[in-house]
Amino acid sequence: MAVSMQDIQKLRKMTGAGMMDCKKALTEAEGDYDKAVEIIREKGQAIAAKRSDRETTNGCCLVKAENGFGAMIALKCETDFVANGAEFVKLTQEILDAAVANKCKSLDEVKALPMNGKTVQDEVIARGGVTGEKTELEGYSYIEAENIYTYNHQNINVLCTMVAMNKPAEEQGHALTMQVAAMNPIALDESGISQEMKDNEFKIAADKAREEGKPEKLIPQIAQGRMSKFYKEVCLLEQEFIQDSKKSVKQYLKDVDKDLTVTDFKRFTLRAE
Repeated sequence: MAVSMQDIQKLRKMTGAGMMDCKKALTEAEGDYDKAVEIIREKGQAIAAKRSDRETTNGCCLVKAENGFGAMIALKCETDFVANGAEFVKLTQEILDAAVANKCKSLDEVKALPMNGKTVQDEVIARGGVTGEKTELEGYSYIEAENIYTYNHQNINVLCTMVAMNKPAEEQGHALTMQVAAMNPIALDESGISQEMKDNEFKIAADKAREEGKPEKLIPQIAQGRMSKFYKEVCLLEQEFIQDSKKSVKQYLKDVDKDLTVTDFKRFTLRAE
């Protein structure tokens, strides 16, 4: 049957698929919009299966906080051309909006959310049918707190952070989201580092001291000193504050308010580090 341009544009608006894909789907479905949408979804499933071994090294990472709940998520794909597309970014934002509104606490919860009569996961697969690339969700994390501050690095959707403070502190919260982006801490303080990691780092420090020919009796002391340096590198509150290297993050906050501190933080990047 003949398919009009108006029909094609309507289906394209419904699915985000390309003009030719919409024309083919409508022709196959004999003008039935619901069936045409399903054909496009099935194409996405076929592409997902065919390209399951491909690497998704690009994508769109977004962050949002609202009503005491903050979250970030990345919709990943194979090329930056697809990642930068308006429809791809729009879908990422819609998924994040739904996750925050429903206060999802796992990626599986996000994938199961209803969207356009299907689920979020269905929409992700369908997007793969539109772009012809493997598409998947990753990097979901959340914070529940009254004072959450967010940062999308340079608004290019590849690195996002969020920080929770124990008190309202807009300026300090924003400064620390940039601190987390730049310095990539792994814990708030020493207590947040696993014993396994501590033991491993201590062993590395001790072995290095032996390689340097340090006296055996001094090695524990030397290794412990190097552990202190390690904590200053990876613990947010112990790190040098990027806006004033003479202060630690903890001291920066204390200078503002003796009780002000960070209670949680999250970071995700699509860049290789």
